[in-house]
Amino acid sequence: MKKETHPTYFPQAHVVCSCGNSFMVGATKPNIKVEICANCHPFYTGEEKLIDTAGRVEKFKTRRAAATEPKPKKVRVKKQ
Repeated sequence: MKKETHPTYFPQAHVVCSCGNSFMVGATKPNIKVEICANCHPFYTGEEKLIDTAGRVEKFKTRRAAATEPKPKKVRVKKQ
């Protein structure tokens, strides 16, 4: 194997989020700065908001409701 091909691994790399949260992980950089983490991410905090563009959510809900309703069966009439 060639020597000096792999980066240096830091088992205790310090990660700092813009919200102030900090934690340790294993990485190839000793210090990492991130914009968002699990403490401030909207999906994990429960503050997730749906952005409704032109009523797409309501449109989907009405289509979904229409699809779950049973359709009336057509009765064939024999021609004489």
